[in-house]
Amino acid sequence: MNLLVTGGAGYIGSHTCLELLKQNHNITVVDNLSNSSEESLRRVQQITGKKLSFYKVDLLDRDALNNVLQSQSKKIDAVIHFAGFKAVGESVQRPLWYYQNNVQSTLNLCEVMDANGVRNIIFSSSCTVYGNPDVVPVHEDLPLSGTNPYGRSKVMVEQVLNDIYQADNRWNIGLLRYFNPIGAHESGQIGEDPLGIPNNLLPYISQVAIGKLKQLTVFGGDYSTADGSCVRDYIHVVDLAVGHVKALEKLEENPGVVAYNLGTGQGYSVLEVIAAFEKVTGEKVPHIISGRRSGDAAECYGNPEKAKMELSWQAERSIEDMCRDTWRWQKANPNGYC
Repeated sequence: MNLLVTGGAGYIGSHTCLELLKQNHNITVVDNLSNSSEESLRRVQQITGKKLSFYKVDLLDRDALNNVLQSQSKKIDAVIHFAGFKAVGESVQRPLWYYQNNVQSTLNLCEVMDANGVRNIIFSSSCTVYGNPDVVPVHEDLPLSGTNPYGRSKVMVEQVLNDIYQADNRWNIGLLRYFNPIGAHESGQIGEDPLGIPNNLLPYISQVAIGKLKQLTVFGGDYSTADGSCVRDYIHVVDLAVGHVKALEKLEENPGVVAYNLGTGQGYSVLEVIAAFEKVTGEKVPHIISGRRSGDAAECYGNPEKAKMELSWQAERSIEDMCRDTWRWQKANPNGYC
């Protein structure tokens, strides 16, 4: 297939591009590089021995995006939409920025797609669309209710895409609700490269272990979980990337709108992740436990059975694999892609 991948230079996008190239798809990436590096795409091509096309384009620039689609020698068959801001705390501080970047950019993308006769899209959604769930594991039929601007931007985009389909059932839309992606490609050449202080757990842990950061702060030690720390469903980024390949295959069946949880179905606490990292790396991770962080649920993990049944997909890599691959990437790239 001829694919347009928005945000393809980012963490999940680059790993997905790698898996797509392995399956011989033709890829065009658009990314504004605001939180990513073109070096990731160079390495993806080096690992696979295959080429992709890259355009530095911001989705808020509708005309530039339209020019990319019209410049393709072969019509784009489908879009995988990763581009967007993703930090919960930052979204609370800068809500308008998040709604503009995550929602308005998607409106632009869909308008340009429609104008060019492209009506297949996979959207990078999130388990944050479930808010603070009353029950776990969460499944796809639960009501959606983001608890912060980031989560609400994902809910809004899902609603927009559903409305587009209701108005024009020629569209095929896959909504992939990720849980917590961690890990890196086994080569150690591509991985998560956050700007500044990491917002996510594993990059923070690995930067503490390598000495870039002094210690990890665990937010909350008094939750109603086995050890008092928050429980989340961590999924290896390569498993997640493979899920996108499977979702593309599903779109070829013209399913309309379909939503899938992509997770392991297994919850791990923050302290359990620290222990797993220390076990497989032999490195100590100094940490302290502080008060709870506003908006955090005690536990959130998903039921991935629908993806297993309908996509023939399931996560294969363990928490130890996730930690080991994260550390391999961190050691090989102490300063990220710099």
